[in-house]
Amino acid sequence: MTTQARPWHGVLVATALPLNEDLSADFGGYAEHCAWLVENGCDGVVANGSLGEYQTLTEEERIRVVETAAAAIGPGRVMPGVAAYGAREARTWAERARDAGCEVVMLLPPNSYRADERAVLDHYREVARAGLPIVAYNNPYDTKVDLTPALLARLHAEGLIVAVKEFSGDVRRAYELAELAPGLDLLIGSDDVLLELAVAGAVGWVAGFPNALPAANVALYRAAVAGDLGTALPLYRSLHPLLRWDSKTEFVQAIKLCMDIAGRRGGPCRPPRGPLTPGQEAIVRAATEKVLAEGLR
Repeated sequence: MTTQARPWHGVLVATALPLNEDLSADFGGYAEHCAWLVENGCDGVVANGSLGEYQTLTEEERIRVVETAAAAIGPGRVMPGVAAYGAREARTWAERARDAGCEVVMLLPPNSYRADERAVLDHYREVARAGLPIVAYNNPYDTKVDLTPALLARLHAEGLIVAVKEFSGDVRRAYELAELAPGLDLLIGSDDVLLELAVAGAVGWVAGFPNALPAANVALYRAAVAGDLGTALPLYRSLHPLLRWDSKTEFVQAIKLCMDIAGRRGGPCRPPRGPLTPGQEAIVRAATEKVLAEGLR
């Protein structure tokens, strides 16, 4: 049973999308994967995120991903990513999510354009017209746009966002954000700062590695937000050699490989994501085999 107070709370897995050998999407496998994650304690999924390789999907595929997840676990458990180059396209994706019954969407600032504060505000204003709550996604590394605590507070004051997925890696921001926008929910956006942001008051986690090891990661999250460091810290130390891959360029390949080793179907990625190098693969494989040998699943 979900422990979410709101549809953006709890462990929301940024789902990897299984691909066939010809790199076509395996929607049956995706439906099964979403259901399996919920069965193993996760609260919901983020469809069409970067981990789902949304940038490489066709319009039809993006729609079908959301519809597949909604049919598998219920639309109230699905938070679609609606990122796009421009606000009008992102608003269209938000409207599609609304029409599929979803109750919240996740939105990056403009992609591939180094937007200033005025452009960011206009972007979120346009997408908010779809009528769904918006979780902002701060990823200054990939977007080159930094949603600073001050800017997030302004977005929240205008009623444009309800939460932020914080991926900057700077855990100090959690405290400044709580001061500037106390009503804005903080979501953990990077697996390798989970404990730090949970202690700082996060109420959700947009998670990568539960794709492969849901039970252990859910246990880690629940203990961390409860302040049970006696449980959380040993788990965090065991899992961190994997969790830190969530912040690397090759995070999709690493998580899919971890899935394969753990008995889930990760499979290939679409270009431009190529296979891991032999050295990278060896590191991920060794770390995965170690946690599996410790009984973590």
